[in-house]
Amino acid sequence: MTWVERFNRRVATSPVGRYFQLEFSGHRKERKGSRFFTEIRAGLATFFAMASVNANITSQSGGTCVCNAGPDDPICANDTDYLLCVGVVNRDLVTATAAISALTSFFMGLGANMPIACAPGMGLNAYFAYQVVGFHGSGPVPYSLAVTAVFVEGFIFVALSIFGMRQWLARAIPASIKLATGAGIGLYLALIGLTYSAGIGAVTGATSTPLELAGCIDEYKNADTGMCESHKLRNPTLWIGIFCGGIFTAFLMMYRVKGAIIAGIALVSIISWPRGTEVTYFPYTETGNSNFDFFKKVVAFHPIEKILVAQEWNLSGAGSQFGLALVTFLYVDILDCTGTLYSMAHFANLIDERTQDFEGSAVAYLVDAIGVSIGSLFGCPPVTAYIESGAGISEGGMTGITAMVTGICFFISLFFAPIFASIPPWATGCTLIIVGSMMMKAAADINWAYPGDGIPAFVTIMVMPFTYSIAYGLIAGIITYIVLNVGVWVIKKASGGRIVPYGEEMKDPWTWKIPGGFFPKWVVRASRGDKTFWKSDEIDGESNVDGSARRSGSAGGAEGNKYGEPFAEEKKA
Repeated sequence: MTWVERFNRRVATSPVGRYFQLEFSGHRKERKGSRFFTEIRAGLATFFAMASVNANITSQSGGTCVCNAGPDDPICANDTDYLLCVGVVNRDLVTATAAISALTSFFMGLGANMPIACAPGMGLNAYFAYQVVGFHGSGPVPYSLAVTAVFVEGFIFVALSIFGMRQWLARAIPASIKLATGAGIGLYLALIGLTYSAGIGAVTGATSTPLELAGCIDEYKNADTGMCESHKLRNPTLWIGIFCGGIFTAFLMMYRVKGAIIAGIALVSIISWPRGTEVTYFPYTETGNSNFDFFKKVVAFHPIEKILVAQEWNLSGAGSQFGLALVTFLYVDILDCTGTLYSMAHFANLIDERTQDFEGSAVAYLVDAIGVSIGSLFGCPPVTAYIESGAGISEGGMTGITAMVTGICFFISLFFAPIFASIPPWATGCTLIIVGSMMMKAAADINWAYPGDGIPAFVTIMVMPFTYSIAYGLIAGIITYIVLNVGVWVIKKASGGRIVPYGEEMKDPWTWKIPGGFFPKWVVRASRGDKTFWKSDEIDGESNVDGSARRSGSAGGAEGNKYGEPFAEEKKA
């Protein structure tokens, strides 16, 4: 036994190991295969996959920068002063992202014991930057009103989480849709990894077609559309990302080299930092010089200058804009977070097949909800469970230690902002593609045999990447499922059971009467008049559907056999 294995065993048998249910901890629900050092490595992988993406996307909204250019450049795409201001917003968002991610990820791991980190979510930040506020403020809602709506949304989510509505929604979604959500998020991640803003730049939007092959350098891009007018696939950063970030990482994973994802991101970043090369992240331009000056500081804390507490509470004359932002964030975020949390828990094999819930779900949703409001004060779009957590889970992360390590890394990064603000998007692009490929395996478990399950699942998978939104994919899939299956039910009832679709017996069962009930257990205990309703009545982490504890024979005189089954008296009752 090596010193690493001995140390893993020592941590597992400690109170820390039992709390986080590490293997060999003796906990009845210990998570097989979980190891302390593996959790640390997984947390690092999640951190590196998350480190540079949100600031790049959200800063495209322009934040609080004011565009004073003339009619020839209405969105300040070429205004140097405005772009320098956006550069400061980008650094502000690096600090803001690190701060809120450190806080929420740490408490997600500590409170919910889930290997899921939290940060301003992919998809949500794109929705915030490109559809609500708009590129450089060209959207229908000003930045200050948008973050105000996010702040209010967080408190609404706290109420929904406390009373169990978000948890029930996640459990009530049909099985085929939930499986399809994981696969759809995988494709969505892959698309993010292929784009310019957060990936290797292999695809871009087009006019005659939705997407088009890209991979050209900036001078060959159309200034208005961003399309490559020529020299496609000639951008050296594309190939550095593919071979040093993608193929290299894939080979390491094939040979089960630990830390493969971290190694790929680090290799591409180091190659991209020297100036004067064709793949440098710091070209000799105004913005490149500004970024390099910041990078040279290495150790520095960048205070949030332009977006801290930027809320606008004077809604006179802007009530409709505020309402639009609030309503859209509510329905997009509730489905986005629900789908992401469930899919990540499923990816980590932590879903209870009976209740379709995961342990610590109530705390997980509360941490997410509180993080939404706190994050808005830092100037961030809605905080949610981060889909890049899949990078850590693919490295073997199974407990909350993974998320806590990610949170600690984000806290440390506050003082090394110049380094982490300088990880180029092409360093993380292929990592997202690789993680997406792993998440696609969920599609194999979908019930393709019955169209009432298979077609809604496919719609979910298809719409997520094509609309750049997890929420829209869920909405489309759920509506399709309802229309098809309610239609079949109506026809069956109207015909007296004589007209039924072929293969109906192969349909996945669904009911709204899910084991565990609608309300969380603390509400049930409070309704029974339990004066200590906030305390769980579970023993060794297991309880019946009605909230009564199953007793384990290992609990020093507790009634029950070694499998936690009740004695005959309890069975008769």
